Amino acid sequence: MSVLDWLMAGDPAIRWQTMRDLLGADPEEVAAERARVAHEGWGARLLALQEPDGSWAGGAWFPAGDRDPDDGQPWTSTAHVLVLLTLLGADPDARPLRAAAERAFASVRWEDNDAAFLDGEDEACTLATTILVGAYLGHDMAGPTARLVADHRADGGWNCDPPSLSTRSSFHSTLLALEALEAQHRARGLDPAALEAVDDAREYLLVRSLMRGRRSGAVVDPAYQRFSFPPYWHYDVLRALDHLRAADAPRDPRLADAIALVRSRQSATGLWPLENTHRGAVPFVMEDGDGRPSRWNTLRASRVLRWWEGQA
Repeated sequence: MSVLDWLMAGDPAIRWQTMRDLLGADPEEVAAERARVAHEGWGARLLALQEPDGSWAGGAWFPAGDRDPDDGQPWTSTAHVLVLLTLLGADPDARPLRAAAERAFASVRWEDNDAAFLDGEDEACTLATTILVGAYLGHDMAGPTARLVADHRADGGWNCDPPSLSTRSSFHSTLLALEALEAQHRARGLDPAALEAVDDAREYLLVRSLMRGRRSGAVVDPAYQRFSFPPYWHYDVLRALDHLRAADAPRDPRLADAIALVRSRQSATGLWPLENTHRGAVPFVMEDGDGRPSRWNTLRASRVLRWWEGQA
């Protein structure tokens, strides 16, 4: 079985993105396959887990009830499920997704400030999540976007800690913010201040080769070189490259090291494994575990390499 045949044997979320990004299928066929995400497979399973109160697991960022910190952060709550549905690429106009999201937006409130879901919290990570989800589902997130841009740090990126705790940006927070701003850009556009912040944040990542300390040149965290899915708030090189591809960013020569890393992870069978699955309860398991072939990583790595080689 070829790599493309193997991808096309997966969930509708994998199939429609493979058709669009690797097969160059007819747009009507791609749209028809995408429409299935909200009605079957992983997408339908996520939607079916919504609680009667409109939430997933009873909370915005954390599930309701007590949590054991030794079990890792749980990924079953409203924000994480809605982000996962965007990663599946569920059609934002699909009735099941639209209805579920609007129920959540009307009822779920953030834990730290009791704000409505689409108003967001004050720190960059949950605020970026709010923007990403709201913009994807057609809401104008200009207000939260302005607040996120105002939190932009002097070194070019973002940090989920307040300036009183850290004036330096982090890879994790910077990529989360970039993904959110790209969602708003596609949906409604960005003002000049936001576009400048995007340029600054991309430069923050590029000057560090997506993984290295600016001064030392050493890899900041080995986890950045292991490709997980879902990534949740965690940063890794493949996630950063896939964002740059999706945003149609320039193929900057400073990405060569990161591209070489992606190529090095490909197995002799042409597939990429799942790596570094993040601890914590999940709605359900989508793939076979770390070290096993991953349709998500194979799809994302394949389309990143096509973009880099100018085949997109």
